[in-house]
Amino acid sequence: MDADLIGWLAAFMLLLTLSMQVRQQWVSRSCAGVSPWLFLGQISASTGFLIYSYLLDNLIFVLTNALLLLAAIVGQGLYMRNRVRTQRTK
Repeated sequence: MDADLIGWLAAFMLLLTLSMQVRQQWVSRSCAGVSPWLFLGQISASTGFLIYSYLLDNLIFVLTNALLLLAAIVGQGLYMRNRVRTQRTK
């Protein structure tokens, strides 16, 4: 099997997993059960891996980590919105 194909498939699965968590937060409008460190950790890791991938000139990981970084930023924004919303209703 082609090494790049394995990389693309793995990247797709990771992005799908994170995107499903973001979608769940969007639909439920709740942050229940979500660690406040989940998206902050993902933002930090994706930023580091994005820089690293760029320095290695690896297109698969540059694109993957850029998309993961975007998903994590959206997820963090939803987490913060849902947390504020929850605190207002208490």
